[in-house]
Amino acid sequence: MLCTQASHAQTRGKVEVIKDPRVDTLIARKLYGNVGSAQSGFSSSGYRVQVYTGSNRAAAYKAQAKFQQNYPDISAYITYREPDFKVRVGDFRTRIEATRMMEQLKPWFPLMFIITEKINPPKLDSDTQN
Repeated sequence: MLCTQASHAQTRGKVEVIKDPRVDTLIARKLYGNVGSAQSGFSSSGYRVQVYTGSNRAAAYKAQAKFQQNYPDISAYITYREPDFKVRVGDFRTRIEATRMMEQLKPWFPLMFIITEKINPPKLDSDTQN
């Protein structure tokens, strides 16, 4: 008889979840991608042309300056992974675009190759959206 009374004493309850509304925003961004992602630091897979690899820091900055002098509108990135500095240029979505850039850079940089990595998508011009 005690067992019967214990089973009748259990009732179903209601659970209420209280959460910050920003949690839903974060989940939506993760699932659907960031709107205006170029300004928010979002990256996607693409290609860059590596124009310099070596342990000389000054030479890496010189290579970056040489590239920026000829192509001021294209980004150049310097990374360091012991023991080498690497200068990679561009944010190309296709390998064909990267190959075209390599052809243009041949007179200045004799040893180059294409790298697959995360790139920054082009920034949206806010003037064209109005």
